[in-house]
Amino acid sequence: MVGATAGAERVEEMVIVGGGIAGIATALALKRVGKGCLILERWHELRESGAAVGIQPNAWRALNALGIANKLIPNYGILQGGNVRNLETGTVQRVVFAGSSDREGYEARVVHRKALLEALAEEIPPESIRFCSKLASIRTEVGPDSSNITVLQLEDGDIIKAKAVIGCDGLHSVVAQWLGLAPPRHSGRSAVRGLAVFPEGHGLNHEVQTFLTADKRGGFTPLNDHDVYWFIVHLTTPKVKEMGRHPELIQREVLLNLAVDLPPKLTEMVNHTVPSSLTWDPLMFRAPWQVLFGRAHRGCVTVAGDAFHPTTPDLGQGACVALEDAVVLARCLARAESPKEVEESMERYVAERRWRVAGIITASYFSGSVQQASAGVWTRVVRLVRDFLFYRFIFTWISGLARFDCGSLPRVEEK
Repeated sequence: MVGATAGAERVEEMVIVGGGIAGIATALALKRVGKGCLILERWHELRESGAAVGIQPNAWRALNALGIANKLIPNYGILQGGNVRNLETGTVQRVVFAGSSDREGYEARVVHRKALLEALAEEIPPESIRFCSKLASIRTEVGPDSSNITVLQLEDGDIIKAKAVIGCDGLHSVVAQWLGLAPPRHSGRSAVRGLAVFPEGHGLNHEVQTFLTADKRGGFTPLNDHDVYWFIVHLTTPKVKEMGRHPELIQREVLLNLAVDLPPKLTEMVNHTVPSSLTWDPLMFRAPWQVLFGRAHRGCVTVAGDAFHPTTPDLGQGACVALEDAVVLARCLARAESPKEVEESMERYVAERRWRVAGIITASYFSGSVQQASAGVWTRVVRLVRDFLFYRFIFTWISGLARFDCGSLPRVEEK
């Protein structure tokens, strides 16, 4: 992994800002089409916030295009579906996931975030990641050949001049701000999530169990025979900020308040949670019309993943569409050599992705709002829709978004 002396200046062909799932996947996709890049990661190591991530058929197809799907599939159980129990009425509804009988073997699974990130990172050269490199600002200047150069100023004083930049720097992306994309919005809901570990085995079926109360939605799903991912979604309160990233405080708050009216099995999950896996965050999204009509590229600069289209996790599509982005962007850039070709390729990428991700954001927000159904003058109507229509008909239709195939990568000699 590379470092640099403070105040140094260097020139790179292509730079990816951010070393999360979107950034590493994009770097791997570019490598597959024969293009190298430098990844700027703000932390001293690769780290991924959160315990687990749902990988649905669309994401498996993207991972197959990247050449790593088979590294993960054997380690995780297939999610055939799940049960939704309304704790107020006692009713139970069955839900089935898209691709639960996928002929290519790309059924829905929940995997460890760390395992996914490591599987991606193993395929790229270690020296392509520059750690402790937090982006402070961006500007442009004209290069010797009259083309625009993007100048990245790092917080340590270093300057990197890049011919192309891809922002994969997450929810509060510096690159997205520079492009002019509107900041993400708060959905009004927050989620606490964690990973429970049972060394002797948990004995659960590989299904999602969801529980609804008047103002909360909680649930859990196994990853394998020992690990279980759990979550509680609730209306945001000031405590979300107060707890910050303090695992002990979060766990105590969940046990004393958030989980008290949820089934004992969920409380058991909380008690078996690995502290470092606990997160408690407001659920944010970028308005779909801002994704459709906002500036997501300028010259040879664009964005991918949460930097482009943050979405609420109610369909489990955040990481999935980030993986799609990586494949589509690399495919668009595969034959681009000149600055003009790179700019045109990024324009094609944004045009191809806008409607797809705007649809995901809309469907996720709708799904979360209907399932929560706990505030506002339309609460009674929304609950009727949830209890009699959503899980029986609407969810099955919405989940079809996970059947999407982002396509393959052209066969190009890797550098």
